[in-house]
Amino acid sequence: MKILVTGANGQLGRSMRKISGDYPHHTFLFTDVPELDITDKRQFGDFARQNAVQAIVNCAAYTAVDKAETEQELAEKINCLGTKVLGETAKELNIPLVHISTDYVFCGEGCHPLKETDTTAPTGVYGSTKLDGEKALESTGCDVAIIRTAWLYSEFGGNFVKTMLRVATERDTLNVVYDQVGSPTYATDLARALMKVLDNGIKGLNIYHFSNEGAVSWYDFAKAIFEESNINIIVNPIESDKYPSPVKRPSYSVLSKDKIKSIGVDVPYWRDSLKICLKALKSEQ
Repeated sequence: MKILVTGANGQLGRSMRKISGDYPHHTFLFTDVPELDITDKRQFGDFARQNAVQAIVNCAAYTAVDKAETEQELAEKINCLGTKVLGETAKELNIPLVHISTDYVFCGEGCHPLKETDTTAPTGVYGSTKLDGEKALESTGCDVAIIRTAWLYSEFGGNFVKTMLRVATERDTLNVVYDQVGSPTYATDLARALMKVLDNGIKGLNIYHFSNEGAVSWYDFAKAIFEESNINIIVNPIESDKYPSPVKRPSYSVLSKDKIKSIGVDVPYWRDSLKICLKALKSEQ
């Protein structure tokens, strides 16, 4: 199968590149903005046809949660219009699509792991545009698997893990919120999960949740990063209102993985995956 991967220079896209050699029965075509504009339907459709694409994995997204509040038009263009273009193209070519969404489509006020059928209620522009993207895909009638994820990190790009490691070289103490709870997601694990979903076959509209197993606060996640890295730094727990943000972050966004596990997807424990990422980062130094 020839698989077109959009957003290939982002965290998930680069993780897809990393694991692509483990799938020799597939051919991967990695693209990002310089090669392909997903919001241009004619360009995207022509590209997919000319390259005989047989499946699409959409890793492209506007993910700047805070900036989205002042860049709503751009966020909507990428997260909704671009997503709809992919869905329409997949429908026209009769090929499957895997799309990545987010826990931000929920309000994050609950106290139980979020299921795919739970009511969506985004509280900011980013979450709203991602939910609009999901609805746009549904409207196209394409064969699609929407995989919602959360707290993504990797060896690549900017993320919480790399920020914590950098900050530890600059100061002796650090304040991290303790009243937001979720499940970190190692991008390599997510990449393998979406490949499993794709290899299983996709028909109709399918929504799954994927993050690593377990639940943790940002404070405890930071503590674990430093412990696993043998870094001595004082980490102080603070409440979210002490950390100004234009967007209300979910206080509880643990995702239920029961549905995706039922189709054979492996869900590693968050701390085990953190160790693997930290080892990979260390080997790069």
